[in-house]
This record gives sequence, C-alpha cells and structure tokens, in this order.
Amino acid sequence: MNFSEELKERTRQTEEIIREQLPPEEGQQRVIMEAMNYSVLAGGKRLRPLLMRETYRMFGGKGDTIRPFMAAMEMIHTYSLVHDDLPAMDNDKYRRGKLTTHAKYGHALGILAGDGLLNLAFETALSAFDREEDGAALKRTAKALQILAGKAGVYGMIGGQVVDVQSSGQAVDEEKLLFIYELKTGALLEASMMIGAVLAGAAEEEIRTVEQIASDVGKAFQIRDDILDVTSTLEKLGKPINSDDRNAKTTCVTLKGLEEASREVEIISERALARLSSLPYKNEFLTELIKALIYREK
Repeated sequence: MNFSEELKERTRQTEEIIREQLPPEEGQQRVIMEAMNYSVLAGGKRLRPLLMRETYRMFGGKGDTIRPFMAAMEMIHTYSLVHDDLPAMDNDKYRRGKLTTHAKYGHALGILAGDGLLNLAFETALSAFDREEDGAALKRTAKALQILAGKAGVYGMIGGQVVDVQSSGQAVDEEKLLFIYELKTGALLEASMMIGAVLAGAAEEEIRTVEQIASDVGKAFQIRDDILDVTSTLEKLGKPINSDDRNAKTTCVTLKGLEEASREVEIISERALARLSSLPYKNEFLTELIKALIYREK
C-alpha cells in the first residue's frame, strides 16, 4: 500500500462527502451560508471523518449511513475552530494559511457561522435515519448521535475549552493540562472512532477500547501541536506560531520542555498503537493514518 497516495484519494472522497452536505449560497441570508462554506472549505486534513470511516471499515461496516456522520463531524470540528479564532478567544487572524472567518466576514458573522455549522451538523447527522429501516441499525444510529452530542458538549469538547479559557494566564499543573487535552482535543477524535465502531456493530468492549485508543491519539496529537507551535513556521503550519506563548497558555512544552514533550508523544502513541493491535480486526491504512497525524509537521 502506498500510504501517501491512498491518503490523498481517501481525503478526496471525504471532501466530496462533506461538500455534498454544505448549504447552497442563496436566499436573503446567503451571507451566512457563504461564511459557513468558506470556513469548512478553507482546508484541513479531514482527519476526524477519515478516522471515523476507517474505524467503520475495520469493524466490517458497509453502506452509506456513515456518510452524514462524517460530514457532521467535520462541521462540528470547523465550528469549534471558527469560535476558537474569535477575538474573545485566541484572536487569530489566519488559519490554514487563510484569513479566519471573523477576519474575513466580521466578528458577528464569525459567531453566527459557528452557530450555523453546529446546528447544520445535527441536521445532517439526523438524516442518517432516512438511510436505515432495520431496527438494530436504527438503534446503532441513535447511539452514534448520542455519542456525537455528548462528546461535543460540556462534558466533552466545550467543557475542555471552558477550562482552557479559564486557565489562560494561570499556572496549570499536568493533571489539569491533560484534562483540557482529553476534552478539548480528544473528545471529537473519540467520537469519530467510536461512531465508526458503533455504526459497524462493534461490541461494547471493543467500543471502549476504541475510545481509549482515540483518547491517547488526542493527547499525543495535542502535545505534538504544542511542539509545532514552538518549532514550526507560519508557512508550514498554516496558522500563527507562538500563539500559546502570546496568549499566556500553559502547554506540555512549557511544563516539560521540548525533549520531554517529544518523549511523551512517543510513549502515548505507542500505547495507542498497541491497543489498536490488540483488536481482532485490522486496518493497515488506519494504523498508518494514526501514525501520520501524531508525527505530522503541520
């Protein structure tokens, strides 16, 4: 398998699935559709829907019920970035090498575009019910929606964001920092892989293992992000570097230094990959995808 070529092709397929679910830019409120579409189509690796689909495939999932969930996940992820970039949060003007949504459309539309994407995500995910008739499949779809809502909310991503904002400019110990990473970054990764497993009919124990794998991937991913914020460039990273320092945020790098933070990525990622190998199902592409996102350069 040529991973690079496979990744390019599967990312293209994922992009098409996402585009299918975006709203047409029409009507008197069309500017909000423009802002929403601009936000989603500004770029990105589409890691979460990719992880979802590959986990679904690993557990033998077939059919297209996964498609609306893939699009919904990317909408939720994008809305979180749109709001994260706002002046009241990180106040970033560039992301993925382009103007952030609020920098292009104004602060008010930045807020509303994020709101619109969150609502559209659930409209899109709910359409999965139209694709199923079997009772067991409908039950799995409902379970997937429950996971999506829970991991995106105050006990998941939003909760992590709250603690992160409140901790800005304050001394944060490792326990609190990992709590933030677990929720702010890890929750949507967990939801992505769990939804893939649930929709494919995985057993409860297997779903819990997938959640643990994704949790570790989230921690390693975020620590790697901390490292890149210090070592990368605007051109390579696609967003301002040293933003954590500018916003007085404690990171794994500020707590432990670059060398120890890099070692932490190794330990956590090895644990995630070992758990993935322990499952009775294999997906070589999924394994390589997890490695690629943990050790990415941008």
